[in-house]
Amino acid sequence: MKKNNNLSYGIIAVVVLAIIYYVYQTSDSKTANTEDTIVLGAAVSLTGKYSTNGEHTQNGYNLAVERINGMGGVNVDGKSYKFDIIYYDDESNSGRAAQLAERLIKQDKVQYMLGPYSSGLTKAIAPVTEENKIPMVEANGASRSLFTKGYKYLFAVLSPANLYLDVAIDLAVEKNGGPVNIAMAFEQDAFSQDVRLGIVEAAERTGSTITIDDKLPKELNDMAATLSKVKATGPDVLVVSGHSKGALTAIRQIAEMQVDVPMLAMTHCDASKLAKQHGRKSEFALCAAQWHKELTYSDEFFGNGIKFDKDFTDKFGYAPPYQAAESAAALLVFKDAFERANSLDREKVRDALVGTDMETFYGNIKFGEGGQNIAKPMVLFQVRCDNPDGSCANRLVAPTKWASHELVHPVPPWVMREY
Repeated sequence: MKKNNNLSYGIIAVVVLAIIYYVYQTSDSKTANTEDTIVLGAAVSLTGKYSTNGEHTQNGYNLAVERINGMGGVNVDGKSYKFDIIYYDDESNSGRAAQLAERLIKQDKVQYMLGPYSSGLTKAIAPVTEENKIPMVEANGASRSLFTKGYKYLFAVLSPANLYLDVAIDLAVEKNGGPVNIAMAFEQDAFSQDVRLGIVEAAERTGSTITIDDKLPKELNDMAATLSKVKATGPDVLVVSGHSKGALTAIRQIAEMQVDVPMLAMTHCDASKLAKQHGRKSEFALCAAQWHKELTYSDEFFGNGIKFDKDFTDKFGYAPPYQAAESAAALLVFKDAFERANSLDREKVRDALVGTDMETFYGNIKFGEGGQNIAKPMVLFQVRCDNPDGSCANRLVAPTKWASHELVHPVPPWVMREY
């Protein structure tokens, strides 16, 4: 009997030690707001279908933390604090993201949150932060529906999704000299459906007609059915929103099927990524972006967009997409709010966030009633493969105020293109 008792005690001890080890390992050994540190929580997609943009998001956060801390940190009530971030991988899964938000708040005791990547994951986390009255500044959830729920603790530095490509319709109407015929294909996620809504509204506003309104397949690997209709009907503009994978599929199949369309407008179509897989086939695609390095905004931490681009590239080995820039801007917003609140009290910080009105290298940031940024327009760039070495780059074409290049329109037919 004694032997069995000893065995039982041994098993219990092992289990207890295992639990202690697990908690220690998974909590990054941090607790929120130590004596000289403000700890932020973030669930970010480091694996799964959003992992590429999740990495951009994390890199943007980290560069901003490094820069702010290196320039004196956050000054509150005569004391300097450093930023730190507890990260967990949400695995590109909304259920997992919500669980991790609970964990960050209840177990890690964070008082402030940074957003995940994507509208869908932000939608999963926002009810958790709202219920617990945790201010969250997010940089990658653009779905308009996020800003119509009456949230009081959600603040987004980016422009809402319905504004992503409406300027492309305006450009098409301008170039066409009147209303246009629009073909469009969208993924079924929250973000893409809000982009679609913006196109519908732009069509109504300009008197244009939507001739094709298709759903992209869930796998985002085949849009031949849509492209066959485009080839048969000849619309003035084709709009596609399917995140990075959808953009790559569109370019590949448009080239394979030799689909001629005067304007191709997409989301998530960075020139370097498209050209790496499809070379000059990607040329002339028109891409919506939250930010471009040639914009003339500036701040004391990163200077302007050109300087941010260099700093980011030097540290991470690749040019920053807008997801990285807007993520860095989220930290600048938090720093500004803490210092204007002159307090670490989260209600006072939340109130300071409401009053945000600032310029950053990324753009102007001012929050509307729903928490969306109402001060920054979207920009459009066109993929051009006109560098001396034949490589491709993003050329800013709209808004006209910042345009560095003229829009090539209509897109040359495939029989006249080199690729």
